[in-house]
Amino acid sequence: MSMIEVQLPKSYLREAREALSVHECMQIYDKWAATYNDEVGDVAQDYVAPSLVAQAVLRVANRSPESAAILDAGCGTGLVGQALATAGATVIDGFDLSPAMLAVARETGVYRNLIRGDLTCRIEVADGVYDAVVCVGTFTLGHVGSTPALREFARITRTNGIVAATMLEEVWVPGGFQAEVEALVSEGQVAVVFQELIDYVKGHGDKAMLVILKKTLRAEEKGLQSDMEDRY
Repeated sequence: MSMIEVQLPKSYLREAREALSVHECMQIYDKWAATYNDEVGDVAQDYVAPSLVAQAVLRVANRSPESAAILDAGCGTGLVGQALATAGATVIDGFDLSPAMLAVARETGVYRNLIRGDLTCRIEVADGVYDAVVCVGTFTLGHVGSTPALREFARITRTNGIVAATMLEEVWVPGGFQAEVEALVSEGQVAVVFQELIDYVKGHGDKAMLVILKKTLRAEEKGLQSDMEDRY
């Protein structure tokens, strides 16, 4: 489920930000799905984040765009998946909580698999599956928090793979995202490749922190050590 800061004719964004539960938030996005692309993906909105992030990720990925396995986390209706495909990616999975959003994403034809799941919980994906995990427009006010999502993204990414996420400027520090990134770095899970405030919805002056992380070999070594300790 992607959420962005734009002036909408309906109150779906406000409702989603004020949702008191994951289930309530999902219901709002289910209602929004039919008109989401018209409102958010319209050229007039100048929602530049999907294309900016897609291009940045594929530039730093350790595999070619055609062979890199990418997870679009919080894929919504597929705007980011389409941007990734336009930039050359061909192996893209989508992950979202809203069945209606996933149905719209399926119509784009850019996804290999579409997975229904909740980013506020453990992601039911094996360790080290993806070359890149991309999350655009989901870390924002009143929605998915910094934990456990960022840590889960690192877990399901291969060594030397990339995690790229946008965090709305207003939640970067108060939402605990900066602290969680720093914790992952200090633990040796990831290294910061890029961190910069970027245009988000350009026409409205919205900004988001784009963070690109590289999963380190040290994280894999820790996992192996933990496995050995469990066995013996």
